[in-house]
Amino acid sequence: MPTPARTALIDHRPWLLASIVASLGYFLLSDQLPGLFVMALKGAGVGLLAIYAARRSSGIDGALIASVLAVAALADIVLEISFLIGAGLFALSHLVAIALYWRNRRKTLRASQKQTAIAILLLVPAIAALSAWPQANWQLATLYAATIAAMSASAWISRFPRYRVGMGTLLFVASDLMIIAREAGRFDPTAADWMVWPLYYIGQLMIATGVVQALRNEVAKGLHR
Repeated sequence: MPTPARTALIDHRPWLLASIVASLGYFLLSDQLPGLFVMALKGAGVGLLAIYAARRSSGIDGALIASVLAVAALADIVLEISFLIGAGLFALSHLVAIALYWRNRRKTLRASQKQTAIAILLLVPAIAALSAWPQANWQLATLYAATIAAMSASAWISRFPRYRVGMGTLLFVASDLMIIAREAGRFDPTAADWMVWPLYYIGQLMIATGVVQALRNEVAKGLHR
Protein backbone atom coordinates (compact mmCIF):
# COMPACT_ATOMS: atom_id res chain seq x y z
CA MET A 1 0.00 0.00 0.00
CA PRO A 2 1.51 3.38 -1.00
CA THR A 3 2.58 5.67 1.84
CA PRO A 4 1.15 9.26 1.99
CA ALA A 5 4.50 10.62 0.81
CA ARG A 6 4.58 8.23 -2.15
CA THR A 7 0.98 9.10 -3.00
CA ALA A 8 1.87 12.81 -2.96
CA LEU A 9 4.80 12.11 -5.27
CA ILE A 10 2.60 10.23 -7.73
CA ASP A 11 -0.15 12.86 -7.60
CA HIS A 12 1.90 16.04 -7.85
CA ARG A 13 5.48 15.63 -9.08
CA PRO A 14 4.43 14.85 -12.67
CA TRP A 15 3.38 18.51 -12.94
CA LEU A 16 7.00 19.48 -12.34
CA LEU A 17 8.26 16.95 -14.88
CA ALA A 18 5.72 18.12 -17.45
CA SER A 19 6.76 21.73 -16.81
CA ILE A 20 10.44 20.91 -17.38
CA VAL A 21 9.63 18.99 -20.57
CA ALA A 22 7.51 21.88 -21.90
CA SER A 23 10.24 24.39 -21.05
CA LEU A 24 12.90 22.31 -22.81
CA GLY A 25 10.57 21.85 -25.78
CA TYR A 26 10.12 25.60 -26.10
CA PHE A 27 13.85 26.27 -25.77
CA LEU A 28 14.90 23.65 -28.31
CA LEU A 29 12.03 23.77 -30.81
CA SER A 30 10.74 27.36 -30.83
CA ASP A 31 12.41 28.05 -34.19
CA GLN A 32 10.90 24.97 -35.81
CA LEU A 33 7.23 25.01 -34.72
CA PRO A 34 4.25 27.12 -35.82
CA GLY A 35 3.51 30.18 -33.70
CA LEU A 36 0.55 28.76 -31.79
CA PHE A 37 2.54 25.68 -30.75
CA VAL A 38 5.41 27.89 -29.62
CA MET A 39 3.04 30.02 -27.51
CA ALA A 40 1.48 26.89 -25.98
CA LEU A 41 4.85 25.40 -25.05
CA LYS A 42 6.11 28.69 -23.68
CA GLY A 43 3.04 29.24 -21.51
CA ALA A 44 3.02 25.63 -20.34
CA GLY A 45 6.50 25.89 -18.83
CA VAL A 46 5.48 28.18 -15.97
CA GLY A 47 1.75 27.47 -16.28
CA LEU A 48 2.35 23.88 -15.14
CA LEU A 49 4.38 25.24 -12.22
CA ALA A 50 1.30 27.27 -11.27
CA ILE A 51 -0.80 24.08 -11.27
CA TYR A 52 1.88 22.34 -9.19
CA ALA A 53 1.85 25.20 -6.67
CA ALA A 54 -1.96 25.26 -6.50
CA ARG A 55 -2.12 21.49 -5.86
CA ARG A 56 0.76 21.34 -3.39
CA SER A 57 -0.06 24.36 -1.20
CA SER A 58 -3.08 25.91 0.45
CA GLY A 59 -4.25 29.03 2.25
CA ILE A 60 -3.61 32.63 1.25
CA ASP A 61 0.09 32.09 0.63
CA GLY A 62 -0.61 29.08 -1.57
CA ALA A 63 -3.10 31.09 -3.60
CA LEU A 64 -0.59 33.93 -3.94
CA ILE A 65 2.30 31.80 -5.25
CA ALA A 66 -0.04 30.03 -7.67
CA SER A 67 -1.29 33.43 -8.88
CA VAL A 68 2.26 34.75 -9.30
CA LEU A 69 3.11 31.83 -11.57
CA ALA A 70 -0.21 31.84 -13.46
CA VAL A 71 0.08 35.54 -14.33
CA ALA A 72 3.73 35.03 -15.37
CA ALA A 73 2.67 32.17 -17.64
CA LEU A 74 0.07 34.43 -19.25
CA ALA A 75 2.74 37.11 -19.66
CA ASP A 76 5.01 34.59 -21.40
CA ILE A 77 2.29 33.97 -23.98
CA VAL A 78 1.32 37.62 -24.45
CA LEU A 79 4.97 38.61 -24.99
CA GLU A 80 4.77 36.76 -28.30
CA ILE A 81 2.09 39.26 -29.37
CA SER A 82 2.86 42.49 -27.49
CA PHE A 83 6.10 43.22 -25.65
CA LEU A 84 4.62 46.10 -23.63
CA ILE A 85 1.46 44.28 -22.54
CA GLY A 86 3.49 41.19 -21.67
CA ALA A 87 5.85 43.32 -19.56
CA GLY A 88 2.83 44.88 -17.85
CA LEU A 89 1.53 41.42 -16.92
CA PHE A 90 4.94 40.51 -15.56
CA ALA A 91 4.88 43.69 -13.46
CA LEU A 92 1.51 42.58 -12.07
CA SER A 93 3.01 39.17 -11.26
CA HIS A 94 5.84 40.90 -9.41
CA LEU A 95 3.38 42.98 -7.37
CA VAL A 96 1.54 39.83 -6.28
CA ALA A 97 4.91 38.25 -5.41
CA ILE A 98 5.83 41.31 -3.33
CA ALA A 99 2.57 40.86 -1.39
CA LEU A 100 3.47 37.20 -0.77
CA TYR A 101 7.01 37.92 0.37
CA TRP A 102 6.02 40.92 2.48
CA ARG A 103 3.39 38.80 4.26
CA ASN A 104 6.19 36.38 5.05
CA ARG A 105 9.04 38.75 5.85
CA ARG A 106 11.54 37.72 8.50
CA LYS A 107 11.05 39.18 11.96
CA THR A 108 14.77 39.80 12.39
CA LEU A 109 17.38 40.46 9.72
CA ARG A 110 21.15 40.38 9.81
CA ALA A 111 22.98 43.44 8.52
CA SER A 112 24.20 41.50 5.48
CA GLN A 113 20.62 40.56 4.57
CA LYS A 114 19.49 44.18 4.75
CA GLN A 115 22.48 45.31 2.72
CA THR A 116 21.80 42.72 0.02
CA ALA A 117 18.16 43.79 -0.27
CA ILE A 118 19.14 47.47 -0.50
CA ALA A 119 21.80 46.66 -3.12
CA ILE A 120 19.20 44.85 -5.24
CA LEU A 121 16.76 47.75 -4.93
CA LEU A 122 19.36 50.29 -6.05
CA LEU A 123 21.53 48.42 -8.54
CA VAL A 124 18.92 46.67 -10.68
CA PRO A 125 17.07 49.85 -11.82
CA ALA A 126 20.41 51.63 -12.25
CA ILE A 127 21.74 48.87 -14.51
CA ALA A 128 18.50 48.87 -16.50
CA ALA A 129 18.60 52.66 -16.93
CA LEU A 130 22.23 52.63 -18.06
CA SER A 131 21.48 49.77 -20.47
CA ALA A 132 18.34 51.28 -22.01
CA TRP A 133 19.18 55.00 -22.13
CA PRO A 134 18.77 56.85 -24.48
CA GLN A 135 16.54 54.42 -26.36
CA ALA A 136 12.79 55.04 -26.60
CA ASN A 137 10.86 53.88 -23.52
CA TRP A 138 13.99 53.71 -21.39
CA GLN A 139 11.94 55.18 -18.55
CA LEU A 140 9.47 52.28 -18.78
CA ALA A 141 12.34 49.78 -18.76
CA THR A 142 13.72 51.42 -15.62
CA LEU A 143 10.31 51.43 -13.94
CA TYR A 144 9.84 47.76 -14.76
CA ALA A 145 13.32 47.00 -13.42
CA ALA A 146 12.40 48.79 -10.19
CA THR A 147 9.38 46.51 -9.88
CA ILE A 148 11.35 43.30 -10.33
CA ALA A 149 14.05 44.66 -8.00
CA ALA A 150 11.42 45.22 -5.30
CA MET A 151 10.18 41.68 -5.86
CA SER A 152 13.66 40.18 -5.54
CA ALA A 153 14.57 42.31 -2.51
CA SER A 154 11.32 41.30 -0.82
CA ALA A 155 12.11 37.63 -1.46
CA TRP A 156 15.58 38.09 -0.01
CA ILE A 157 14.21 39.34 3.32
CA SER A 158 11.33 36.85 3.44
CA ARG A 159 11.33 33.68 5.52
CA PHE A 160 11.49 31.56 2.37
CA PRO A 161 14.87 29.90 1.71
CA ARG A 162 17.18 32.51 0.22
CA TYR A 163 19.32 30.03 -1.66
CA ARG A 164 16.27 28.73 -3.51
CA VAL A 165 13.68 31.49 -3.63
CA GLY A 166 16.03 34.45 -3.24
CA MET A 167 18.53 33.13 -5.78
CA GLY A 168 15.67 32.15 -8.08
CA THR A 169 14.49 35.76 -8.16
CA LEU A 170 18.04 36.92 -8.95
CA LEU A 171 18.17 34.56 -11.94
CA PHE A 172 14.86 36.08 -13.06
CA VAL A 173 16.37 39.57 -12.63
CA ALA A 174 19.44 38.61 -14.67
CA SER A 175 17.23 37.29 -17.46
CA ASP A 176 15.20 40.50 -17.64
CA LEU A 177 18.28 42.72 -17.54
CA MET A 178 19.63 40.78 -20.52
CA ILE A 179 16.38 41.39 -22.39
CA ILE A 180 16.58 45.12 -21.66
CA ALA A 181 20.21 45.26 -22.80
CA ARG A 182 19.44 43.21 -25.91
CA GLU A 183 16.54 45.45 -26.90
CA ALA A 184 18.85 48.48 -26.51
CA GLY A 185 21.49 46.87 -28.72
CA ARG A 186 23.96 46.45 -25.84
CA PHE A 187 23.93 42.68 -25.51
CA ASP A 188 24.62 40.11 -28.21
CA PRO A 189 21.23 38.77 -29.44
CA THR A 190 22.65 35.30 -30.08
CA ALA A 191 23.99 35.04 -26.54
CA ALA A 192 20.69 36.37 -25.20
CA ASP A 193 18.78 33.71 -27.14
CA TRP A 194 20.78 31.02 -25.35
CA MET A 195 20.70 32.56 -21.88
CA VAL A 196 17.44 34.44 -21.29
CA TRP A 197 14.99 31.53 -21.22
CA PRO A 198 17.13 29.09 -19.14
CA LEU A 199 17.84 31.77 -16.52
CA TYR A 200 14.17 32.76 -16.39
CA TYR A 201 12.75 29.25 -16.23
CA ILE A 202 15.27 27.90 -13.71
CA GLY A 203 14.56 30.96 -11.58
CA GLN A 204 10.82 30.33 -11.69
CA LEU A 205 11.35 26.64 -10.93
CA MET A 206 13.46 27.51 -7.88
CA ILE A 207 10.89 30.04 -6.70
CA ALA A 208 7.95 27.66 -7.11
CA THR A 209 9.55 24.67 -5.42
CA GLY A 210 11.16 26.76 -2.68
CA VAL A 211 7.95 28.53 -1.66
CA VAL A 212 5.82 25.39 -1.92
CA GLN A 213 8.22 23.30 0.14
CA ALA A 214 8.38 25.97 2.86
CA LEU A 215 4.58 26.15 3.01
CA ARG A 216 4.28 22.37 3.16
CA ASN A 217 6.82 22.21 5.98
CA GLU A 218 4.64 24.64 7.90
CA VAL A 219 1.59 22.46 7.37
CA ALA A 220 3.51 19.44 8.63
CA LYS A 221 4.44 21.37 11.77
CA GLY A 222 0.93 22.72 12.27
CA LEU A 223 2.05 26.32 11.66
CA HIS A 224 0.16 27.04 8.45
CA ARG A 225 -1.72 30.35 8.38
